[in-house]
Amino acid sequence: MTRYLISFDDGAMDFPEEDLPDVAKAAMKVVQEAQEAGVWVFSAGLESQRASIVATDGTVTDGPYPETKEVIGGFLIVDVPSREEALKWAAKIAAACRCAQEVREFLPEPPV
Repeated sequence: MTRYLISFDDGAMDFPEEDLPDVAKAAMKVVQEAQEAGVWVFSAGLESQRASIVATDGTVTDGPYPETKEVIGGFLIVDVPSREEALKWAAKIAAACRCAQEVREFLPEPPV
């Protein structure tokens, strides 16, 4: 099995504020489905623009990299047998969250 990161950009969810409870309920339904299917690893939303950059010398700068145009708003990690399966889960999340999703494969863990 391979792990995939399914994520969306902060601000990509473009719907009226009053739809938020329905969107949250739909997203949680997909998460529950993934859990029941045994493919869910972890999922979460991220605090908007609360990134900090820590340099190699330990210097901390608040905010994302200055050149950053988009930041991750939320994500789901699934462990599935194929990219096609990851894309199917991304389609479910896209419909629930009402926004496009990016799918990226994790690199294999290095041998111990």
